[in-house]
Amino acid sequence: MAKKVKKRGELRKKLLHKYRLVILNESTFEEKISFKLSRLNVFVSSTLLIIGLIAFTILLIAFTPLREYIPGYSSTKLKKQATELTYETDSLVRVLNNTNNYLENIRKVLKGDIENNQINRDSLRKRFKLDPSTVDLSPIKQDSLLRAEVALEDKYNLFERNTNNASISLFPPISGTLSQNFNLEKKHFAVDIVAPRGTPVKATSDGVVVFAEWTADTGHVIILKHDNGILSAYKHNGVLNKGQGDAVSAGEVIAEVGNTGELTTGAHLHFELWQNGTPINPLNFIDFK
Repeated sequence: MAKKVKKRGELRKKLLHKYRLVILNESTFEEKISFKLSRLNVFVSSTLLIIGLIAFTILLIAFTPLREYIPGYSSTKLKKQATELTYETDSLVRVLNNTNNYLENIRKVLKGDIENNQINRDSLRKRFKLDPSTVDLSPIKQDSLLRAEVALEDKYNLFERNTNNASISLFPPISGTLSQNFNLEKKHFAVDIVAPRGTPVKATSDGVVVFAEWTADTGHVIILKHDNGILSAYKHNGVLNKGQGDAVSAGEVIAEVGNTGELTTGAHLHFELWQNGTPINPLNFIDFK
């Protein structure tokens, strides 16, 4: 026990024993600077200095561009380029998806293709169509009050009404006799108008030519893109007067009636209307007489 106490006393004495560090002039031996030190002071000071150097190095690497020179760290420039490429890739994917949807709509127009579920929905809609004569359509009291309130609000409404859902205004491409009507069940998504060969075919509305080529089944075909996601297709033409990319106005001559293609039995115009990839009946919008 006494030995342990003695050793502790000696260790403490060594740690706290004072030393003097003197800096002398080599020529005159004049004392310039002197420091009083102990082993404990040197140890504590060295430890604090090492910790400070480590902290300074970490901060220097973390918050300055010097970290780019250390293996394993990516540069700020590379991160910026990667972020920009990510945004550009996302934009290109969106453009590609829109282009694929657009080309798919064009393919449907050219091949007269439509999903079976659309035909089934239309068939079910016809099958379970209600007879208006069997339904009581007389307004109830609450409905009459609501109509009166809405009419009063619209009467003094100073703001413009939304016209996005306004009815579509289209012009007949030609006038003539209909030889075949629009029929979803038979997959005839068009109306056939009989007209003399060489009759001018006019654009049904303002638009841009997106397709103007020859096909084996339908001969000379021209397709126009209009507003509201509408495509108009003109098939079996004898001559095409417009090319892909041309802008046309409503009523402008774009082709001439012909009898081209394998799926034709005489001079006529095969006219189709599509909206967002779905065929619509042209007779709902155009009078061909």
